[in-house]
Amino acid sequence: MKKLLIFSLAAMLTAGCKSYLEEDTTGLLYGGNVLATQDGLESALTGSYRGLANQWGYGFIHPSANAATLGSDDVTTHPASNKADWREFDQFTVSTTNQRSGAVYNGCYKAIQGANNVINNYQKTSGTKATIDIIAGEAYFIRGFSYYWLTRFYGNIPLITVGEYSADLLTVKKSTPAEVYALIVEDLKKAETLLPNTRRDPGRPNVGSAKAFLADVYLTMAGWPLKQTDKYDLAAAKAKEVIDNRATYGFQLMPTFAEVFANDPAVASIPESVFQISGFTGGSGTANATYGNTTMPGEEGGWDDMFAELNFFRDFPEGPRKSATFRTEFGLGSTKIPWQQSLTKHPYYQKWYIKGNVVTSSISLPSVMMRYPHVLTIYAEAKARSTSGPDQAAYDALNQVRLRGRATGTKALSTADGLTATQFADEVVQERAWEFACERTRWFDLVRLERVEAANANKSADDLQPIKAITKANYWFPLPYSDTSINPNLN
Repeated sequence: MKKLLIFSLAAMLTAGCKSYLEEDTTGLLYGGNVLATQDGLESALTGSYRGLANQWGYGFIHPSANAATLGSDDVTTHPASNKADWREFDQFTVSTTNQRSGAVYNGCYKAIQGANNVINNYQKTSGTKATIDIIAGEAYFIRGFSYYWLTRFYGNIPLITVGEYSADLLTVKKSTPAEVYALIVEDLKKAETLLPNTRRDPGRPNVGSAKAFLADVYLTMAGWPLKQTDKYDLAAAKAKEVIDNRATYGFQLMPTFAEVFANDPAVASIPESVFQISGFTGGSGTANATYGNTTMPGEEGGWDDMFAELNFFRDFPEGPRKSATFRTEFGLGSTKIPWQQSLTKHPYYQKWYIKGNVVTSSISLPSVMMRYPHVLTIYAEAKARSTSGPDQAAYDALNQVRLRGRATGTKALSTADGLTATQFADEVVQERAWEFACERTRWFDLVRLERVEAANANKSADDLQPIKAITKANYWFPLPYSDTSINPNLN
C-alpha cells in the first residue's frame, strides 16, 4: 500500500527543542481507499490542523513564529543566555539550522500535506455533501494560509500540490512568490465558496476568515516583492465585505483592549478572533507555550524569550492599550521592581500573560492568527492606497481601533484634517503597529513597505543591533538545511 502523503523533504522528521529526530505520523493515511470515506477525509484534515498546532516541534501555538518576526522594531530578546536562535532573527543572521525557522517551515508543510490529501480526493468521497464541502473548504483555507506564511518568510519555496509521495519530490525546484501567491489566491477563493458562515468550532475558519485573509494577501501582493498595486482596490473591497457582514461571520470589536487579552483559559474564543489555532493542556506535545513563561521575566520565573524594544515602548501612545500591552513592574510576591531595575532592563508584554499570572508552559489558550481590528486596518490602508483614495468609511474603520486604544479625549481623525492619502495610509500602518505589538504583524508590514532598514536604524543603543547592513536578501530566511541538504535544487 502507498502512503498518501507529501512533505517538505524532512518535515515528517521534525527536530524539536530536545535536538533529536522523531517521526510524527498523526494524520498520515494508509491505503488508497481511506480517503474515499468521509471519516478518512476528516482524518486527513485533522492531520493538517496538527501541523499548525504542535507545541515544540512545529507550527504556531509555541513562540517560534514570534521569534521569526524579531527583525521588526517592536520585539527583542535576551542578549545572552540560551537565546541564540532568537538573536539570529533580531540581528539578521538567520542560519539554515535555526530551529525556530525550521519549526514554522515544517509545520506549514505538514499542514499542506494533509490539505493536499483532502483537496485531491474530496470530490470522490462518499458521505454527506454539505459536510464534505466544509472539510474541503477548510483544507483549501489551511493550504492557502500555510503557503502565505511560507512565502512571506522564505520567498522562493517548493510549491507542492500532490498527495502521494514520489521520488520526484526529492528533486522539486523552488517556485517564485508570484507563482505561490497565485495558488494562495485560488485556494482562498475556493474556500470562500465552500466554507459556512458559522465555524464548526472556534479553531476552524468560516467564510469571513477566508475573505479576511484574502484581503490581507491582496494588501501584501500590492507591496514588496510583487508590487502589484492594482491589488489595493481588491484588498479594500474584500475587507469591506467582511466589515459589512461581520455579524453574520461572528466578528466583533470588543469594548476594551484589556478584554481582548484577559487570557482566560476557560474562554475558548474571543469575538475578535477571525482565525485561531486552538491548543489544549495535554502534555508537552499539545500544550501552548506562547503564553506564560516565554514572555515573562526571570524575576517571575519566566524564560526572557521576548520583550519590548525600548524606543517602541517609549513612543507608544498613552492610554488603556498601552497599559494592557506592557508589564512594567515585576515580581510574583508583594514586592515589585520597575523594569529599569530588572535583569534585562526592558518592559515585557502583558498581553501574553495568562490570567492570574500563571507561570507555566502548558495552558489551554488559542493562538489568534488574525483579529477583527486587522480587517479594519486593511480596509483603511488599502482604501487610502487605492485608485479612489480614503473615504469616510476608511476613517471610521481606523478610528474604531484608534479611539479604543488611546487616552480619553483623543480626537478622531477625519477628512477635514487635510491628510493626503499617503499620510493617512501611514497613520494606519503606525496604528497597526501599536494595536498588534508583539502579535507577528509588524515584521510583515515593514517588509511589504520596504521599511525594515529604517525601522532598525531607529533602535535604542541598549537593544540588540543588526550585525551588518540590512539588504533585501535579509527580508527572507534561508530554507532549512534539513531540506537543502537532501535536494540541491533548493539551495
